[in-house]
Amino acid sequence: MELVVGRVAKSHGVKGEVVVDVRTDDPDLRFAVGAVLHGRKPRDKDITDYMVEAARDHSGRLLLRLVGVSDREGADALRGTLFLIDSADIEPSEDPDEFYDHELQGLAVRTVDGTAVGTVREVLHSVGGELLSVRAADDREILVPFVAAIVTSVSIADGVVEIDPPDGLLDLESL
Repeated sequence: MELVVGRVAKSHGVKGEVVVDVRTDDPDLRFAVGAVLHGRKPRDKDITDYMVEAARDHSGRLLLRLVGVSDREGADALRGTLFLIDSADIEPSEDPDEFYDHELQGLAVRTVDGTAVGTVREVLHSVGGELLSVRAADDREILVPFVAAIVTSVSIADGVVEIDPPDGLLDLESL
């Protein structure tokens, strides 16, 4: 499964640098000088490899210069490019309370009393925190805040996320 570790937001300056929205917990490794990034446009199937020539922080954002991209026009052409890795290349987390997004996708969601809620479709990263996008049996999307007060347990081995939803979170009649 492909995992996105970064996305080119825009070009920066006139020497071919790009601003990257980082989507990995290990940017120093993924975007190190000499690292090869596998990139593709969001709706494209073709993968292009890019080697990191330089990386630096600028006002809290990552700037990359890639081999072969030497001007603003080349950098602008990369806008929207997703940098990908294969999930098989990632070591499982040693922390039992830490999960990669791809580990949660596809897990069954049920309440603490055993009522089926749906299946985790994706993990959304918002300013307010992480949300589990859960697809209910009737094809509705339910957004569940991924916080300890609501998500009481996650078992990758059993394929289950157990939640204790507050009143109103799963109200089906009000929709």
